[in-house]
Amino acid sequence: MSAPLDAPAEEDTTGEKEIAMTQFKDGDKVLAYHGPLIYEAKIQKAELRKNEWKYFVHYLGWSKNWDEWIGEERLLPLNEENLEKQKHLVNTQAADKRGKGRMAQGKPKGATSTATKGRKRKSEEKDGEDNSLKFSLPAALKKLLIEDCELVTQGSKLAKLPKSPSVEEILQKYLETKTKPGDSLVEILNGLRSYFDKALPLMLLYKEERKQHVEVFANNTSTPSAVYGAEHFLRLFVKLPELLQYVNMEEEAASQLQQKLMDLLKFIQKNQSTFFHANADGLKFENK
Repeated sequence: MSAPLDAPAEEDTTGEKEIAMTQFKDGDKVLAYHGPLIYEAKIQKAELRKNEWKYFVHYLGWSKNWDEWIGEERLLPLNEENLEKQKHLVNTQAADKRGKGRMAQGKPKGATSTATKGRKRKSEEKDGEDNSLKFSLPAALKKLLIEDCELVTQGSKLAKLPKSPSVEEILQKYLETKTKPGDSLVEILNGLRSYFDKALPLMLLYKEERKQHVEVFANNTSTPSAVYGAEHFLRLFVKLPELLQYVNMEEEAASQLQQKLMDLLKFIQKNQSTFFHANADGLKFENK
């Protein structure tokens, strides 16, 4: 993983630091907003930039790939009151998911001990039954993910956007291979597309890609699924088991979903020469 794109702050004078005081410092364990939920995090660095504090945080339980710089407005002290707020947001979102009966945005693994205990209690109520989504990418697709990661984070290459075929087009091509797709498959594919649109800016981009994303969508009303392609779509599959852990599914429904997702992955692998284009000819960027 390359160094963050954020430029190091210029050295501040003592007077400036006294004006912009902060309650957080290097090494502090805190709570941080990421999307609609709050996660436990640790401050790796704190820097004063133009009289405004910025913090480089690591989300506990997440890969270092998701470390990022954030402002003080997204931080909360780690105390009982804010832990209750964190728990309330988790429970509210879980209730929303059960009510809507469709996939919605989730949370990172290990982000909160209270949620873990809640999942444990739910598991005990089902006599140890585990209906969580479990699947792995085929080896060939894992290799493509690794190569894409290295091109972006080490080779300084970004994909040319919009991609062709896009995620929308891939899903449509897959649907066309089914003589009788059925309402459930259509619903799942629509859910995947919607979930990709919501998850991409929050957790499917490397730091090196975020500036490009902002520039692409500055005057673009398209959805991410109409702009990004197979490389970014695969990243969603890596996160799905974590993102769907609060979806209340019966064992049979979970098994059917898993089978359909694996079939979709086989379709993507079968057409990988068409769906994937190496970023070797992609956009070059410079770390600053």
